[in-house]
Amino acid sequence: MKFAAIADVHGNRPALEAVLADIVALGIDEVVNLGDHVSGPLEAARTADLLIERGFPSVRGDQDRILVELWHAGGSVRSDFQELERKHFEWMASMPSTLTYREQVFLCHASPRDDAAFWLDRVTADGSVRPSEIEAIEAGAAGVAAQIILCGHTHIPRVVRLRDGRLVVNPGSVGLPGYDGKAPVPYVVEIGTPHACYAILEHAGGGWSATIRYVPYDNTAMAALARSKGMLTWASAIATGWVARERE
Repeated sequence: MKFAAIADVHGNRPALEAVLADIVALGIDEVVNLGDHVSGPLEAARTADLLIERGFPSVRGDQDRILVELWHAGGSVRSDFQELERKHFEWMASMPSTLTYREQVFLCHASPRDDAAFWLDRVTADGSVRPSEIEAIEAGAAGVAAQIILCGHTHIPRVVRLRDGRLVVNPGSVGLPGYDGKAPVPYVVEIGTPHACYAILEHAGGGWSATIRYVPYDNTAMAALARSKGMLTWASAIATGWVARERE
């Protein structure tokens, strides 16, 4: 059993196209998607169209949930919201928050019980982002029987082996390799490369293996698009993998 896992595309269609081409080149024909598909200042509708066409098993991310909530509430001035059509909102609304894939793999966006949690990583009081302690990770995995658990949300690629043998994998972000956050304290996530990121999962020889893969693509147009909309943090991250110390 071998498949790819993608997460946190955030409307970056060129990055998604590069990742999907890489997956095909490797002879992998199964893909799962862990959410946050279109939110942000990039190409929300075009990205949604491609994902709808592919029909990957997918879960809804926290940003997808927020867009659907705005749709139900009657509208928003956000640029991503303005791009999307009814079919896109219905597509996101139809997704579950968690999903079991092929009876062996548990899919969630951030953690099994919270679509906006930092799980494999944590934000400390001084604003640093560090790996979580194994006890906290295992507590988050309680009650999940699957041998492999996939999560996204933080955009930080991570592979964690629990002490009972289960594997927890964050495949990183396809479309956004850095961002800044405000809660619980101000913090910055920086992957350090502008490449699109995803994971390959394989079950062989009695166990699961995980490979994090980085894919180069032409990121100039998406960085320019983010900058044109005043999203300077996004522009810097997409262009370089680092977050410029300027703020919108």
